[in-house]
Amino acid sequence: MASQTAREWLGIQQFPAATQTKLIELLGKLKQENVSTLTILVMGKGGMGKSSTVNSIVGERVASVNAFQSEGLRPTMCSRTRAGFTLNIIDTPGIVEGGYINEQAVGIIKRFLLNKTIDVLLYVDRLDVYRMDTLDKQVVTAITDIFGKIIWRRSLIVLTHAQLSPPDGLNYDDFVARRSEALLNYVCLGGRISKKEFQKNRIPVVLVENSGRCRTNDGGEKILPNDIAWIPNLVEAIINVATGGGQSISVDQKLIEGPNPNNRGKLFIPLIIAFQYLIVKNIHRSINEDLKKEEKPLWELRDLGLAERKF
Repeated sequence: MASQTAREWLGIQQFPAATQTKLIELLGKLKQENVSTLTILVMGKGGMGKSSTVNSIVGERVASVNAFQSEGLRPTMCSRTRAGFTLNIIDTPGIVEGGYINEQAVGIIKRFLLNKTIDVLLYVDRLDVYRMDTLDKQVVTAITDIFGKIIWRRSLIVLTHAQLSPPDGLNYDDFVARRSEALLNYVCLGGRISKKEFQKNRIPVVLVENSGRCRTNDGGEKILPNDIAWIPNLVEAIINVATGGGQSISVDQKLIEGPNPNNRGKLFIPLIIAFQYLIVKNIHRSINEDLKKEEKPLWELRDLGLAERKF
């Protein structure tokens, strides 16, 4: 399914009153910043809860979720409008297959994003994953290769399956902090982000629980084990990234195609030619000096009139 025509955002009315009030307040903040359109890109490995998170934000089932069916290769875009504001959320398939980056999926995503502007990237993973490997770094690197590392300045880490009891008797907040730091370290590695850059622009981490088993407070809002109402908290974090400064990412043909391999090293061609010229010149000089030092045979000296002829 390709992009859809923007429809009235009726799903916001399905939220509890407290959540609705907070979301309307946050939309007002965007209006104050003269932001009338917000486009969110959702990426990550498969099975992390990307589509469920999209449905939770919109308040409607706009993305297909099936635990027993593999993801399709096509990205989808949901567009909703309210009071002159347009929300676009782009859901993408996982880009990993058989333990490797699926270049076909990456190519399809890139073509789908052509001529679109990305305001915020949601990088989705799971809180209940205790180990990380090089595949996590590869996924981050693949995303970085598409947009450049600047995309991580417009990003938000979303950890799903947050309704859990930490292992080994750990405090919930301590466990979240450890899991977040582990993932952020891999994001820095795969995104080629230096320690100084990361400290200056730290990527926020937000927790999500999309399942029906999520607890609710007295107002009916879905809350996490730390009692945070996570839907307004997630939306607020998204808006903070969108309005926090920096340019949105415009996806044009040049960005999609990446560096032209035919142009690689062209800047070094004049240096190489100059280097070769100096080498050849030095060789010629050495040959001429050797010839001058070489003793000529007597017959050659006689021909040149430089030796006396004896009869």
